[in-house]
Amino acid sequence: MSQLTAKCAIAYPGFRLNAELDLSIDGVTAVFGPSGSGKSTLLRLIAGLDRRAGNIVQMDGETWQDDAAGIFVPPHHRQLGFVFQEARLFPHLSVRANIEYGAKRKPALERQFDFDQVDRRFDLDQVVDAFDLRTLLDRRPQRLSGGERQRVAIARAVMTHPRLLLMDEPLSSLDQDRKDEILPLIERLGHDFGIPVLYVSHAIDEVLRLASQLVLLSGGEVLAAGPIEDVTNRLDLHPYTGRIDAGAVLRATVSKHDAERGLTEFAFTGGVFRGPTIDAPLGQVVNLRIRSRDVALSLERPEKTSILNILPGRVTQVEDSGGPHAHVLLDVGSPLWARIMKVSARELGLEPGKPVFAMIKAVAVDRRSMGRTTAMDASLLKDMRVPPPK
Repeated sequence: MSQLTAKCAIAYPGFRLNAELDLSIDGVTAVFGPSGSGKSTLLRLIAGLDRRAGNIVQMDGETWQDDAAGIFVPPHHRQLGFVFQEARLFPHLSVRANIEYGAKRKPALERQFDFDQVDRRFDLDQVVDAFDLRTLLDRRPQRLSGGERQRVAIARAVMTHPRLLLMDEPLSSLDQDRKDEILPLIERLGHDFGIPVLYVSHAIDEVLRLASQLVLLSGGEVLAAGPIEDVTNRLDLHPYTGRIDAGAVLRATVSKHDAERGLTEFAFTGGVFRGPTIDAPLGQVVNLRIRSRDVALSLERPEKTSILNILPGRVTQVEDSGGPHAHVLLDVGSPLWARIMKVSARELGLEPGKPVFAMIKAVAVDRRSMGRTTAMDASLLKDMRVPPPK
């Protein structure tokens, strides 16, 4: 796990960024917000690509920039990788040579990665195989598809053995099929290579699929930063995270596969959620995205119903949306939102502390939001008594 501290305050004509971060990064931390909120600018400042006075950047206690102390470590000495929207490969070099260029930039002492108390090192062959580039090694970038170029760019960045990998909307220029090819590879960066990632995106599906933590930016300000389930479950932030459809994210683990019934069970803090079967190992940590519109409420446990998920809980908060709906925050062991009609909320007498049952169809879970285990999830796996992935 790595610790990143950044205090960035700069002004451009018509825009000002005033952001402070203090993050323990493991796996993928997403930086999310609308266009023009300062996401890419923040990454460039952390990388030292846009040097401005008055900023502080520290990584694992090492100061990369502190203008008051006269410290500025140039980008090529910060031991970080950067993947841009465009691959930016060297056109005159083969795929192999592009990746080997990254290897030449790694420190003289090869960095060792600790995952589950096991030191891991990786070489070019491992990276080539991990990103499925073996058949492309002799090609030049001009003969690659957009997805293939981005896979090479990520592999090149990995071969620098970075302490931190910065990714600035690396999938924005790709179609959905190419994105679906690369997303699992990005998930592997923390799990297989031990590389923490700061990932900028305006696509909420990518964020929910990849991230264990979320930094929410708007107008150059950090509105919230923390575990993705905490940030996305805050109703006051829904004007900024509205594309999540006022839903909740449950951090859960794959605990059981029932092939006969076509179900997978997910253990979360508070219980078990049943959804359609997925191809994932036991112990894999996932983000379960539950839209508030897919949650119904009852004062009594329903009988003889097709709904497979009936979760006991209590009302925490009832919010008036200003329209015909009410947003009801529930505690089912984890936060969960329900969007129901106001008339239903009145007839049920919903108020803080009221015991209820939340009902969610198994098919309601957003399967595209499911991500992969990181080292930070080890304690979660232990608490849930779920065996870690082998």
